[in-house]
Amino acid sequence: MQTNATPVIRLEDITKVFFTDDVETHALNGIQLDIRPGEYVSIAGPSGCGKSTLLAIMGLLDAPTAGGYWLSGQPVAALGANERADIRNREIGFIFQAFNLIGDLTIFENVELPLTYRGLKAAERRERVLEALERVGLSHRLKHYPSQLSGGQQQRAAVARALAGRPAILLADEPTGNLDSQNGGMVMELLQQLNAEGATICMVTHDPRYAGTAGRIIHLLDGRIVEETAAAR
Repeated sequence: MQTNATPVIRLEDITKVFFTDDVETHALNGIQLDIRPGEYVSIAGPSGCGKSTLLAIMGLLDAPTAGGYWLSGQPVAALGANERADIRNREIGFIFQAFNLIGDLTIFENVELPLTYRGLKAAERRERVLEALERVGLSHRLKHYPSQLSGGQQQRAAVARALAGRPAILLADEPTGNLDSQNGGMVMELLQQLNAEGATICMVTHDPRYAGTAGRIIHLLDGRIVEETAAAR
């Protein structure tokens, strides 16, 4: 990890308020957080504490109500939806609990799809897809469909889809939530390996076993960071 490098993510006094009828729900309150290149950070806390809201803002899926956000040194908090989508496609890789693979596309096509939105030429797309599938151990399954893979293999395909974009940061939202303990452990080992190779990872989890695989744990409670601890890896 490059401890003196400019943070790939910097959040300053991030607040998120949801308005429903006459009710205000304060999901995040005054979040201050830096994530530097090569870090592996886990965001932990009880259900409803704001973990997924924080990850959505970090991933430019949502905008904060107030506060500053810098991604790779660029201010992004006040960008419009189209600008956020463009940066998201170039800078951020997502790994979701539900895999979000498209059932009528092959694994190769699933991994390739986000790259087509960038206008990359077919040869470069193929090179990136094959490299990503090789890294997650699925190069022999590229012609299979999601329904032909186990849950663990589908999640590894989702990791490959994120990797193919060569993002500045990987955001994982409960990546083991739909997996049994064996497959969950395999996915966590893969994330640790990717981090050892230099990937910057931020993971939301409610499972203390998996939170401890990160280098740093951010503890949320009621929309605030209440503690930061260094994990024993």
